[in-house]
Amino acid sequence: RPFDYKFQLILIGDRGVGKTCILERFSDDTFSISSKSTVGVDFKIKTIKTKGKTIRLQIWDTAGQERFNSISAAYYRGAKGVLVVYDITNEETFENLPKWLMMIDKHAAPDIEVIVIGNKKDKEELRQVSTERGEKFAYEHNCRFCEVSAKENLNVKDVFLKLVDDIVDKVRCFSSHILRGKWR
Repeated sequence: RPFDYKFQLILIGDRGVGKTCILERFSDDTFSISSKSTVGVDFKIKTIKTKGKTIRLQIWDTAGQERFNSISAAYYRGAKGVLVVYDITNEETFENLPKWLMMIDKHAAPDIEVIVIGNKKDKEELRQVSTERGEKFAYEHNCRFCEVSAKENLNVKDVFLKLVDDIVDKVRCFSSHILRGKWR
């Protein structure tokens, strides 16, 4: 078999926080300054190796606009992990994080792994949300936390690896719950 596990991940967060840029940096190692807004849902497939296992990831990139929340709701169901993204230079995107966590609570499995990501770390001079506030929010909601820069490729791979490692650890404990061969 070409992979040991396959996991569906989903990127959520307000419009313009850089979800597509994070995904493209991770999947294709590219960055486009003129990234267009995602309409509906898009996805990428990426195979990685971690903890001695080959893991196939199907990563869903959702539109941040409110009107697409019903579209993205279906994608939570099969997800093993969620990356909740905000823009460190935009206070409002941080203040909307509880809304995104409520979407996870409403639509995802209760044991889903969640990581909160502050994007655009390359724009420190425009920062509106301190690292400490991001860390505190994640801690209070029992999530991992990391700041990244899709533009400078800072911590992007690490964020996905942390999330996948957490999922692998959980799956090893409950290996009978994994469904194999659903998508290739």
